[in-house]
Amino acid sequence: MYSGDWLAFIKEALNMRTTIGIYRQLGQYIEAVDAEYASAHSSPSSSSSELEDPSIDADFRSGVYLGVGMCSIILSLMPGKLMTLVELFGYHGDRKKGLEHLMKAGGWGVQKEPSVSVEQEGVRRSICDMSLLIFHLVLSSFTFDGVDISVAQKVLEWNLKRYPSGVFFLFGAGRLGLCRSQPKRAIHYYTKAMETQSQYRNLHHISYWEIAIANLALWDLHASLKCWKELEAEATWSKAIYSYGMAVCILEIGDEKQKDEAAKLMAKVPGLRQKIAGKSIPLEKFVARKARKFQSQNNRLALPALEIAYLFMGIAHAPRKVITNKMLPEVDALLATLDQYANKPKEYEKGQGYWDDLCLAKFLKGVCLRYVAYPDPDAELDPNEVVSIPKEEAATGAEEAFRAVFEHGPRIELDHHLVYHAHYELGRLLACQGDEAGARNEFELVLSSKHLEVNATGKKGKYSMENALHMRTHAANDALHQKRL
Repeated sequence: MYSGDWLAFIKEALNMRTTIGIYRQLGQYIEAVDAEYASAHSSPSSSSSELEDPSIDADFRSGVYLGVGMCSIILSLMPGKLMTLVELFGYHGDRKKGLEHLMKAGGWGVQKEPSVSVEQEGVRRSICDMSLLIFHLVLSSFTFDGVDISVAQKVLEWNLKRYPSGVFFLFGAGRLGLCRSQPKRAIHYYTKAMETQSQYRNLHHISYWEIAIANLALWDLHASLKCWKELEAEATWSKAIYSYGMAVCILEIGDEKQKDEAAKLMAKVPGLRQKIAGKSIPLEKFVARKARKFQSQNNRLALPALEIAYLFMGIAHAPRKVITNKMLPEVDALLATLDQYANKPKEYEKGQGYWDDLCLAKFLKGVCLRYVAYPDPDAELDPNEVVSIPKEEAATGAEEAFRAVFEHGPRIELDHHLVYHAHYELGRLLACQGDEAGARNEFELVLSSKHLEVNATGKKGKYSMENALHMRTHAANDALHQKRL
């Protein structure tokens, strides 16, 4: 689709339809055989749904569960518009069924220990477990429906006992630490994953990336900078993002001696972008725009590290003490400076970027206060933690900050995405407060394709990270009833 070769797309779609059809037929065969066996061997004391025909090879069974489960989950993740298209080819994704199939391979249920032992398991049981971890710990960044961190924790604990040095499961433990808003724990496991093996250097790059984000969540910019430097020197996945990560950490640290290095890195960023099938990577496009803005503003950006921390969910996974003691003071310092120019915005930084910086500062303040009032639902909070900002005050402050973005949004010159992200975050805040109607209204504004802002010259167009925001907004809108926002 991205390359524009529709004939090839249709051909591959038909091939995929055949593959999925085979897996579904095999899945139906296993269900029919198990049902027949259960009806013949069930007793009043046993549940017929738990009985499986032992004559079916365990390796075959686990392979079918993997294929059927992953096909269903992948299809269920597609956006609504694309889903309408693929349904023409006979595809249909059922996320709940897909997760159930993956859990069957290991015998996972409400109990802490799996019902399928090591001796009884199929060869693809570990891959099914890994797939569950990817869904609950990684894809949960983009979707809410079906996510259950407690399931991931059970799967991880069991597999880490079995494979204490298993790199993938150590990665999973690190990711679980982030999802639990325990970035220090995450860093411990990612570091252990690097120490476990040295043969595959690319696996170290995964750890460096995650540790860089975890350190942003701790607002330890020096430690995050070290990771970005390692990635920039060795990894090739996205040189543009690595260079930008280095630059924003240097700028936020405020070391005058290194500002020239930051400027050189920013100058390189636009030229380091890559394309996949002729299309730019959205996050690379975003950092390239910010790098050009840095140059046009005489080597200056407002809160660049905190902004990138938001995009990488570093604020969402930050402990509340870090937000109140380290992140919010950075935002308040900028707002105090901006307040001095409230009546003379053209005198701010030689007339460059007052309204953009004001909206960015207000937006980031709203996000920080939202997570102080309503931490991530999967966060493990310290029961003895004393938060300096009361919940009600934080929630009110967050809403006021987001509405300030709406008020000043029409004056934004470059960072138009802030208005749309503010509507999304306000929707999540309202959902946390139990106002589902208000939340849905905010989400539908984001998804409506309406221009929620007009820049200084009256032009309208696509904004940064639009597709990613639409994906998250669709997921949030569909999961309003789950109280997981």
